[in-house]
This record gives sequence, structure tokens and C-alpha cells, in this order.
Amino acid sequence: MSQETHSVTVQLIGYQYRFACQPAERDELLEAAHYLSDRMSEIRDHGKHLNLEAVAVMTALNLSHELLRQQRHAAEVDAIISRQVRDLLQKVDEVL
Repeated sequence: MSQETHSVTVQLIGYQYRFACQPAERDELLEAAHYLSDRMSEIRDHGKHLNLEAVAVMTALNLSHELLRQQRHAAEVDAIISRQVRDLLQKVDEVL
């Protein structure tokens, strides 16, 4: 069963865009748009001669890089935790 969607207007570095989203996702969409607009503004302000497409691509590349770095870090942390849990379970088994 699909939920009803609502139209939400967001502003990204001075340009307005309209998106459809579920009511429960509205606040997250607005938060994401605000974050994206801030990041795009940073890129635009450092390269004042960049067109909108270049700003969007550079911002997307930066965000993708950060996401991949965080995913790798999370995978490393998961591996450490798994190893520690396995070691603890082995010690418990030895005691029992």
C-alpha cells in the first residue's frame, strides 16, 4: 500500500526545486536540502566562476568521498567488534 505524497519546495544555493515525498520524510528532506545547499555554497564561494552544474558535480563528488570513507570506517569498526565478541565467546566457552 503506497502512502500519499506531498510536494515540498527546497532552495539550493538560490534555486528552488520541488520534490514529492511522503509526509514522514518531509523534515529529513528539508534537513538534507539545507545541508546540501550549505555544501554547494562552500564550493561555489571557493570557485566563483563555476557554473551550477560544476558546483553540483563537485559537491556530489565530495559527499560521495565522505560517504565511502565513513562506510570503510564503519566496516573496520564492525570487524574489530566482531573479533572482540568472538574472542570473548571463546573465553566464556573455555571457562565453561
